[in-house]
Amino acid sequence: MNMYNLKQEKVSDFIVHLQKYGEVIAPHPIGDASYSFSTVTNPNTVELDYNRTIQSIKKYFFPPREKLLSYSTVSNQYEKVELKAEPRIFLGVHSYDMQAVLKLDFNFSQGNPELNYLKRRENTTFIGVSYSSDKYHFGRSVGIPVEELNGFDLFLRKNKSGFTIIVVTEKGEKLLKKFSLPEESENTPENSIEFSTQIKINYNRLPELFEHAWDSPVWESVSKKCVGCGTCNLVCPTCYCFNVEDDVDLSLKNGTRDRHWDGCMLNSFAAVAGGENFRESLGERQRHRIYRKFKYISDITGEPWCVGCGRCIVACTAGISIVDIVNQLKEEYEQTHLTKSTHQHEWAG
Repeated sequence: MNMYNLKQEKVSDFIVHLQKYGEVIAPHPIGDASYSFSTVTNPNTVELDYNRTIQSIKKYFFPPREKLLSYSTVSNQYEKVELKAEPRIFLGVHSYDMQAVLKLDFNFSQGNPELNYLKRRENTTFIGVSYSSDKYHFGRSVGIPVEELNGFDLFLRKNKSGFTIIVVTEKGEKLLKKFSLPEESENTPENSIEFSTQIKINYNRLPELFEHAWDSPVWESVSKKCVGCGTCNLVCPTCYCFNVEDDVDLSLKNGTRDRHWDGCMLNSFAAVAGGENFRESLGERQRHRIYRKFKYISDITGEPWCVGCGRCIVACTAGISIVDIVNQLKEEYEQTHLTKSTHQHEWAG
């Protein structure tokens, strides 16, 4: 695996070099303490040393709102929106956000493939960057270390003078061909970074835990704090639920079919005709959200569908932590299991 040294004062030049190959999208500061991915217009405004962005890069492949087609009620004709896959380079992506994109790839390619998403995924290059964990990150608890390289073409590892560029794919190597950089042979990996927030059970055992968590009192306990705003759904990089609506103009002659993000924590999400709601209580909705991250899809793929970014914890208006929920379920399961085992042992004796 080839490695090169990129000094801090050369980062802006490197970004200018990347812009020759396509639109460069990178993290930028927003206000005093927030960050957001946006198109680079000034390389000097890019911030590669950040904790997390408000939204992940999911928004570039699966927009919060998009027009799918337009139609005429007079001619009974419709026209789909045609997308072009222009080359784009995503710079400064953290490992958990890269893994989230790979998970969305799975979701949107199953059954009837989601063509708009897949088209936007074409001609994309990903350059990762290492990060220092804060009190909300818990990537290692779901099997995603800071330097998980899967999905990246290049990866920037922070060092004393700037970054070590790790070449992951042939595409990444080609990006560096016309940008002169000194080679680097030795650099300590960042995988030893400690995460202060942790799920207290190995992620491989999470499906087992959730086999016994359905009737847990934890769901009702958590729901007493939840306000059902759906913020956790909106900031999650692996949530992909949406709603489709028709919008007809005042003449009733023309209209559009639009798609927008939806979320299982919203009261209307499971509502059906006749006034019924399959998940009317907040406890039921919280349970569904957590099961989507650690049970339903995990039973198919063998891995958690939560990437440990911590966004839902940061953004929750009620201070609810997905890590605390899982840890409470784990403690309750162990207490129940141990109690049953003790009683069975005493009965057998």
